Amino acid sequence: MDRVEVRRGRYFDSVRLMAASAAAEAVPGVQRALVAMATDLNRTLLTGLGFTAPDLGPDDLVLAVRGADETAVTAALAAADAALAATPHAAAGLLETPAPRRVGAVAGASLALISVPGPHAFVEAMDALEAGMSVLLFSDNVPLAQEIALKQEAARRGLLVMGPGAGTAVVHGVGLGFANAVRPGPVGIVGASGTGIQQLCCLLDDAGVGVRHALGTGSRDLHDEVGGASTLAALDALASDPEVEVIAVVSKPPGPEAAERVRAAAADCGKPAAVAFMGEGTLEEATGDVLRLLGRPVLQAYRDWALAEGAHRPGRLFGLFSGGTLRDEARMVAGAVLGEISTGAEAPGHALVDLGDEEYTRGRPHPMIDHRTRLDFLAQAAADASVGVVLLDVVLGYGAHPDPAGALAPAVADLTTAGAAAVVSLCGTAADPQGRERQAAALAEAGASVLLSNAAAARLAARLTGGAR
Repeated sequence: MDRVEVRRGRYFDSVRLMAASAAAEAVPGVQRALVAMATDLNRTLLTGLGFTAPDLGPDDLVLAVRGADETAVTAALAAADAALAATPHAAAGLLETPAPRRVGAVAGASLALISVPGPHAFVEAMDALEAGMSVLLFSDNVPLAQEIALKQEAARRGLLVMGPGAGTAVVHGVGLGFANAVRPGPVGIVGASGTGIQQLCCLLDDAGVGVRHALGTGSRDLHDEVGGASTLAALDALASDPEVEVIAVVSKPPGPEAAERVRAAAADCGKPAAVAFMGEGTLEEATGDVLRLLGRPVLQAYRDWALAEGAHRPGRLFGLFSGGTLRDEARMVAGAVLGEISTGAEAPGHALVDLGDEEYTRGRPHPMIDHRTRLDFLAQAAADASVGVVLLDVVLGYGAHPDPAGALAPAVADLTTAGAAAVVSLCGTAADPQGRERQAAALAEAGASVLLSNAAAARLAARLTGGAR
């Protein structure tokens, strides 16, 4: 039995929506539940799941449930409504004073983490800057012109804007957004790439080296229109910290003018600096550069678990990533063996998809938090005889799903049982709250090859694919 209900003009953030979907699906007799804002993507997903979509607008909330009978469906909708109505702790009287209604009204803070829908982010971020706070702007879908205006204002005030779309930062060893549990150490990182920062932190951790700061700037910061404004400000900040010995800059492919500006600033910052732009090398190589600058030995190989290279069905490579930089690195590495690799989910040949892209996150939780979209794709890959190898990243750390292997391992087992090979790039440190060893063991038990280095995982996936076009 299917039922679709609409709550007109009711907005909820992605984390609350994920909790409501999970609560509905946990009801006995429920096969599938979707609680989401009615964005274009979610309306398409609704139809793809076989539900009949009513007339919906992007500001409407839709609840769709498929269950064994009316009793199960009614109970699931009630569970979803209860999850949506749950009162946040701050509003339940657990704070001695009412929470401020504006970011700028917070007294004594020097850094604001802002995560609101993109159309509202500019106002909140500017409010924080005017109150003298630097900003970590987690929100995406922020217009480029507003990003430029925010970074110009920050420069005028001697502050730093990390973002928009800055999902990762470590400040004085404290992780913000999506961040791994890193040991304290002498490295400072500037990154126009959240998962690039996380992979670098994890590879350094595997080599026994810690991180003091990792400042994400947002993936567009090194577009020529923005000019690397936050990257340059972050370089200055790290260079002035006496406990930072070596600086690393990591970014998605930059604009040529911004790249030249950043290279010059890194060379003149007064401290040894390694610059790693995706497309020019791997994050393994960037880690090696940092280790050499520190006078530490460079690892020849990073941690791996249970490399399963047995027989599997022939076919194309299909990748499902939650991080754009990890996807791009894998595309570069595997493409050197396999040739052209698409980034579209519907491409007939080899394809690597970034499910963390704005196309997939409008009105939905990020795939590091909620694996539903990836589970749908994994089920499709298992049923698609043209797919021979599936490559996916699993990112651990603060902010990420509390047990990603628990969510993904059954689908990985279905995939390998169907005859495809599975390769997992496990981005995590030994101290991450999910338990890296436990996560690796669960994924390996499901039949996957698990590697700490994303580049090494891409090399293995390309080898298993066998160079077939």
